[in-house]
Amino acid sequence: MDRGNALAGLAGLLADPTRAQICLALLGGRAWTAGELARHTGVAASTTSAHLDRLREGGLVREQRQGRHRYVRLAGAEVAELLEDLTARLGPVPDRPRSLRAARASRALAEARTCYDHLAGRLGVEITDAMTARGLLDQDGGCALTEAGREWLTGPLGVEPSALRGRRAVARACVDWTERRPHLAGAAGAALREAFERRGWIWHRGDREVRVTADGCAALAAELGIRWG
Repeated sequence: MDRGNALAGLAGLLADPTRAQICLALLGGRAWTAGELARHTGVAASTTSAHLDRLREGGLVREQRQGRHRYVRLAGAEVAELLEDLTARLGPVPDRPRSLRAARASRALAEARTCYDHLAGRLGVEITDAMTARGLLDQDGGCALTEAGREWLTGPLGVEPSALRGRRAVARACVDWTERRPHLAGAAGAALREAFERRGWIWHRGDREVRVTADGCAALAAELGIRWG
């Protein structure tokens, strides 16, 4: 019963639409202030604060106070992975943008975005497919970084070997909620995204949208045979 009660409590945290919206906003990886989240969800600041208290007590978010601001982010990669898995199980959800600008933003996110700390959208899926085709990833019965994949990340891409060690899974298949196919998550996915940013192959536009630079397009073609743009 204790585990059942704990699971019911966790489900209850996400059963409220406002708290679910807050968690999805934080899935971009950056910290938000309580005021920004209140404006994003369209509810009063006091109500948002109460929701954040419940999410913090439930272990889904953590906060840091800086001056009079209260910064909030997801509690860690394991929470992001839980949200990704739940979102992927929703199936196609009709997107009804309320303006042309919103429609364009939705299309851009579907093309390339961050999903917490790794790449998602069509870009993330194409990278994952290309890595699998080149023997850098093994997706037979799961998702594993091969020895060739480790050498590629720590060699040409300059990833520190320590980034691929630790308690977190090295490679994890995350079903993309727009493409309905897996993209690479886990420590390897985060290291890949960081390497792309460090080399100037991608840049962020807004909270989650990602754009590929001209150097990035050339690198994708040279390293993975992907024609982008």
